[in-house]
Amino acid sequence: MDCLDGSVQFRNFKKDNFEDDWIKVSECRFGHLYRVKLKPRQEKCALKRFDKTLCANNFYRRIIDEASNIAKVKFKHIVPVYGLCNELNAVVMEYMSNGSLNDLLASHTFMWPKKLQMIYEASMGMNFLHSMNPPLLHLNLKTSNILLDDCLHVKISDFGIIHWEESTGNTKFMEHLTARGNINYIPPETFTQCPDPPGTAFDVYSFGIVMWEILTQQKPYAGCSVTTVFLQVSQGKRPSVEMIPEPKPQECDQMMDIMGQCWSEDHRKRPQFSDTVRKTEALNQRLNIPKQIEIQNGDEGQKSDYPMLVSTMHEMALPEIPDLPSASRDPSPLPSFTDDHCATNSILSLLDKREFGTFKHSVKREHVFTQFSDKKSLLHYTVASGDAESVEHVLSLGAEVNCTTARGYTPLFIAVLHRFQDIIILLLEHGASTTQVDEDQWTVLHFAAQSGDDRAARLLLANGAVPDAREKKGWTPLHLACQNGHETVVRVLLSRLSGELARQGEAQGRTPLHLASAYGHSHITKLLLSWGMDPNATDNSLSTALHVAAEKGHNRVVRQLVKSEVNIDSADSRGYTPLHLAAFQGHTGICRTLLVKGASPECKTLQGWTAMHLAALRGHEATLVELEGKGGSVNARGKNGWTPLHLACHQGEPDVVAKLLAAKAHQNASEDNGGWTPLHLACTSASLPSVLHLISHDADVNALSAGKATA
Repeated sequence: MDCLDGSVQFRNFKKDNFEDDWIKVSECRFGHLYRVKLKPRQEKCALKRFDKTLCANNFYRRIIDEASNIAKVKFKHIVPVYGLCNELNAVVMEYMSNGSLNDLLASHTFMWPKKLQMIYEASMGMNFLHSMNPPLLHLNLKTSNILLDDCLHVKISDFGIIHWEESTGNTKFMEHLTARGNINYIPPETFTQCPDPPGTAFDVYSFGIVMWEILTQQKPYAGCSVTTVFLQVSQGKRPSVEMIPEPKPQECDQMMDIMGQCWSEDHRKRPQFSDTVRKTEALNQRLNIPKQIEIQNGDEGQKSDYPMLVSTMHEMALPEIPDLPSASRDPSPLPSFTDDHCATNSILSLLDKREFGTFKHSVKREHVFTQFSDKKSLLHYTVASGDAESVEHVLSLGAEVNCTTARGYTPLFIAVLHRFQDIIILLLEHGASTTQVDEDQWTVLHFAAQSGDDRAARLLLANGAVPDAREKKGWTPLHLACQNGHETVVRVLLSRLSGELARQGEAQGRTPLHLASAYGHSHITKLLLSWGMDPNATDNSLSTALHVAAEKGHNRVVRQLVKSEVNIDSADSRGYTPLHLAAFQGHTGICRTLLVKGASPECKTLQGWTAMHLAALRGHEATLVELEGKGGSVNARGKNGWTPLHLACHQGEPDVVAKLLAAKAHQNASEDNGGWTPLHLACTSASLPSVLHLISHDADVNALSAGKATA
């Protein structure tokens, strides 16, 4: 074996494959972890040795069975497993020089940007495991199984070791978990006698506790017995968010919201990791994670001994890409027959049991005018039952067809939301209003458009519905149909709208074309363009439809838009062109399309960044190569004179550094503010490969910064 990298095949090591100078790094309940050197090149790796006298009889056998599969899992936020050493009852893995997150949280004080970055990276690792087919469950996620490399980047370890076995059920599974000290990370449903095996929601709950530990740098349920933890968690209690230190950035509040969703009592309400990755990435971008990141030891003001954690650089204002707001929403709770305390002994129970004949025989006029919870009427409940004859009977007894609930819903809202076409027709025949609005100013046509019910939309429009009605955020039914990809409804609405009304924007200026482009609906984009939608219309931030499509990575939409008379280099309020956004997100194919259509690779944002800068910043190697091949300058100067090479070195992106140097990037360029060269930044980021690339390209190791510091 020449080297320990992703190309190495899984192997069984021998004891004499390792040098004799083992260093014990840590010990756990079932064994010890050593730092060892592999012959002949003395490469460091970690040897996790299990004590068979302390493990269950089949524990190491299971590890042997699983290790080869686990070794196939290759991802930047997953600790690579290189193989086994059966002679030593050990697993051989990548050595993580900064140890476990559990230890580091106890010994150092992290700044907010680094905390949020670690949460984001851990969520990416877990999302990778859960995205496998079938999902690879961790079931052992805790801070001691989250490790950190030389540059304090997170990697997930010890997954796939604990299993739920149907033959032994929950009791044995709980014994495995508590034996490994996992009591603080076990979700409440595991404490019950539920026979169902754990799913992805198990890991999501554990991740919520991990988030709390990172944000507070405390241990959950400190000093509590196992029994106390069982009771507290079962009763819905969680670690106190008041322990999160102040002052904290606004992004921390949103991170706490994600945390609360992750440890929700109802496992069905916990988010998927794919959603958590998206949200935490957005928060990291808003907090400008690439800025100065510091860690302090427990003693106030004393800097860490880790050189990579301390930066004397000036802070950089790096790009911020906001999420696109959505107006889509679930309706307010619809009538349920169990809403009212009297339901079991009232006329409602007949509807609940679907005894419609008895209901029609029993219902009296006084029932029709009874007001139930949240101002719901008998007509609302009858419509929700779906029986048109019962609805007609209640109407014949004098029910008010346009009565409203506390949320502003008329019976017609209920019929549209349930897609009861015959009841919609019946209510319209009895004078149901199509212009009534709920508490958010949504009309029934809004809900029909959102759900894609073109038949209901036609009925409503034929009975007076306003096609361009605007809810409180300015969204029209056409906006919602475009957002949700309902082409048939879009056609119905366009046939009822004049060109000007169809092109109007919502409160933030987004037109229907913006919405279709942002959500990747190329067929609707094509339709809107054929109806004369202006591809150069801008929202309040001066973004065009091409901006949002390029940022979101919708190749087909971009190709549709560039065929129109679109201004391909249009800049938004921050000076970003579509090419900037595509480069920042690493959408290489879209960059190619834009460049072929004449986009300029030299356009600069208001901060002075070119698309090349942004690709280098985010480590998008393929995008950078595409830009350079189409005339992008590798030596363009951005804010404070930073070149793409400065950014790549600052971010610790050695592959990008190598590409830039191969493209003749100036290896000794000094930025304006502190006189830092790329080599200074590579050293500050502790990126040894980047340093080696620079030195091999004759970087000046004696260059002085403005503060007279050499690399």
